[in-house]
Amino acid sequence: MANLANKYNPTKERLQANYLEVLERIEQSAARSGRVAHDVTMIGVTKYVDATIAGWLVECGCDNLGESRPQVLWEKAEFLSDLPIKWHLIGHLQRNKAKRTLPIVTAMHSLDSIRILEQVQLDSLCRDIPLQLLLEMNVSGDPTKTGMMISDAEELLTTWQSEPNKHPKLELVGLMGMGSLEGGVDQARKDFVALRNLRDRWAKQFGLPLKELSMGMSDDFEAAIEEGATMVRIGSVLFV
Repeated sequence: MANLANKYNPTKERLQANYLEVLERIEQSAARSGRVAHDVTMIGVTKYVDATIAGWLVECGCDNLGESRPQVLWEKAEFLSDLPIKWHLIGHLQRNKAKRTLPIVTAMHSLDSIRILEQVQLDSLCRDIPLQLLLEMNVSGDPTKTGMMISDAEELLTTWQSEPNKHPKLELVGLMGMGSLEGGVDQARKDFVALRNLRDRWAKQFGLPLKELSMGMSDDFEAAIEEGATMVRIGSVLFV
């Protein structure tokens, strides 16, 4: 497991200090938007660290961990099976990996097609508690990014609404998106506002409690919180 991901290699003490600093920044950002830190879930993204360091992060108090690659998620979840971790899948899920991945995760932030929804529905039937799903939106319209366009998302939401009893082990809870890589924090903030507006519009249009907004990463999570993020996906700033 040590060679699985090794872009960052902090000491346990450095990780603890970074974690506390991020918590403080979350608290301050939440206060600026009239909320409290408890309103925001920090997901520690362990993509570029090995399982041992991921375990240290849990020991610091971060029990929500995110992974983008299902096969890495499988290995880390097995290695850390004695820890009370809530795993979040934040990357694309191929249909042939759904059956092994979905029993591990609490939430999937990357639902991006009706086809994947059908596979997720099939492979979630034996869950004890519903799997939380977030629609991954390409809110910036950048063709190099993953995520659904508005028309595709509305088709999925229409299908979901028309078959309310088809998804007993699934819960559609919100939207996920990333700020633009170009334009800095100011452009990212505009993308976050657009995602929040989509969430508000669709919650009303489709009568769904889309309470979660998963947006903001290490470079822009404070702006995301100020614009309504309820989940932030924090990676590199924890481990440098």
